[in-house]
Amino acid sequence: MSKMKAFILAAGKGSRLKPLTDHIPKCLLSIGGYPVLQYWLEACKLHGIQEVLINLHCHAEKVVRFIQSKNWPIQIRLSYEPQLLGSEGTLIANKDFVEKEDFFGIFYADNLTNVDLTKMWTQHLQSKALFTMGLFHSPNPKECGIATLDPNNIITGFQEKPMKPTGDLANAGIYWTSPEIFDYCLDRVPCDIGYDLLPRLIGKMNGYVIEEYLLDIGTHQNYQRAQNDVKQLDFSTMFLEG
Repeated sequence: MSKMKAFILAAGKGSRLKPLTDHIPKCLLSIGGYPVLQYWLEACKLHGIQEVLINLHCHAEKVVRFIQSKNWPIQIRLSYEPQLLGSEGTLIANKDFVEKEDFFGIFYADNLTNVDLTKMWTQHLQSKALFTMGLFHSPNPKECGIATLDPNNIITGFQEKPMKPTGDLANAGIYWTSPEIFDYCLDRVPCDIGYDLLPRLIGKMNGYVIEEYLLDIGTHQNYQRAQNDVKQLDFSTMFLEG
């Protein structure tokens, strides 16, 4: 393995956050004075990830300018999508980025979290599972992808936004996997990790319950909550470069 790599999926339209996202991409919305994308880049550096690929769509030029405005301590590749490929489609289109790696991360940029990525990828390697899904206890399971775990933390069931949830362990949008995952990807775009890929991996996925803070900032309510929460949490150690 030459470098530890990860995808940061940041191309979402942010429709639920309008009008905040009319002129700025969701991944650049500020929380506690920093764009949420910067939290991810700093977390990657902190946990030894040396190269990331960020996909772009809405207001892509502003993300480009943001990345160019700083001397980042990790390598950053930008991948512009004129039409959204879907989260799984982004992986397929950029297969070359990770096909020679032992394992790699996939992170949704609209999460604010201080999850211990090192602890998570260590468990992923120890489990020898094809795929490890970060999970959290959701207060609104009908709005999430819901997983069922067996006593060995193997995911034995998964439903995206179920009408009748079987529990509250929800997909956190933080994954570790290996290039073998492409054997299970669909040969079409757009396609989505939650709806299209994860159901094909039932029985091959390990579940990792995140104990640290995690919040999807994709609604106005959660975005405001994040502004308050970040004042109570210590994210300062993530910002190694100031």
